[in-house]
Amino acid sequence: MAARAQLVGEELAGAAGRTTSPRRARGARTTRHLPLAPALIMLFLFFLGPVLWSVYSSFTNAALTGDGAQNPQWVGLENFRRLFSDPNVTNGIWLTVVFVLGSAVIGQNLLGLTIALLMRGRSRWLRGTVGGIVVSAWVLPEVVSALIWYAFLGQHGTLNQIMKAFGMSGQDWLYSSPMLAVIIANVWRGTAFSMLVYNAALDDVPADVQEAAELDGATGWRRLWNVILPLIRPSIVTNLMLITLQTLSVFTLIYVMTAGGPGFASSTLPVLMYQQAFKFSEVGYGTAISLLLLVIGAVFSFIYVRVLKPEA
Repeated sequence: MAARAQLVGEELAGAAGRTTSPRRARGARTTRHLPLAPALIMLFLFFLGPVLWSVYSSFTNAALTGDGAQNPQWVGLENFRRLFSDPNVTNGIWLTVVFVLGSAVIGQNLLGLTIALLMRGRSRWLRGTVGGIVVSAWVLPEVVSALIWYAFLGQHGTLNQIMKAFGMSGQDWLYSSPMLAVIIANVWRGTAFSMLVYNAALDDVPADVQEAAELDGATGWRRLWNVILPLIRPSIVTNLMLITLQTLSVFTLIYVMTAGGPGFASSTLPVLMYQQAFKFSEVGYGTAISLLLLVIGAVFSFIYVRVLKPEA
């Protein structure tokens, strides 16, 4: 009897434990997630919060001064109707696409890959020297980089002085070719990121695969196109997405070098957004332009994923 009573008691205790164990598990999971609460709150306040505020403001007549500052009113799609009928916005979209393609997709991406390929198999001293020179431009503050290129390409800048020393006539490059000037400056500043990404990707390419391709008679270009590039395709997609998003948000470099001028000749969407929101005090219209910039970034990302997605 005593043994049977003990057995029944153990069974009841086991049943009680099985009944409460899911509850205890949920409580344990909640306890483990509690330390994440401050981080989630900070992300909401400083990341998601401003995005939601921008979306809301784009449908209002919010301004920095006047009635729009004290009591912004809901205007619906009025800002977007104005946006798509504004020739300056159309020009800004075109210049933004040109800036991204020229300085990110073609400039930083291809130059970074070229440097990484050329440095493969070189001595540690040479790789360290070249890498240090390229990275030194990247670590400079953006405003410092802009001032350097402003001093180099200005009407009385270093480039014109060099040209005059060789008997050539100079010009104000920031006035005659503003977009080319800011593209070159952004390539100079941002190539280091692509170089580092591709250095890491090329280090992961198996040596035996390249040796097998070489034994099969593949030339350097064929090995690059048929072996190396397919193997580092995920890194290419990642690099293109990151440098595109970085380039889309470039403001200081352009504003310091050209201020969006002459006229609107270099007013990309970030510069135009700043001018409308803070120079002309039309915050609602400026945030509508910022949403357009967000859409352009999404389009570029979609193209990268669709065109360069890994093969099944």
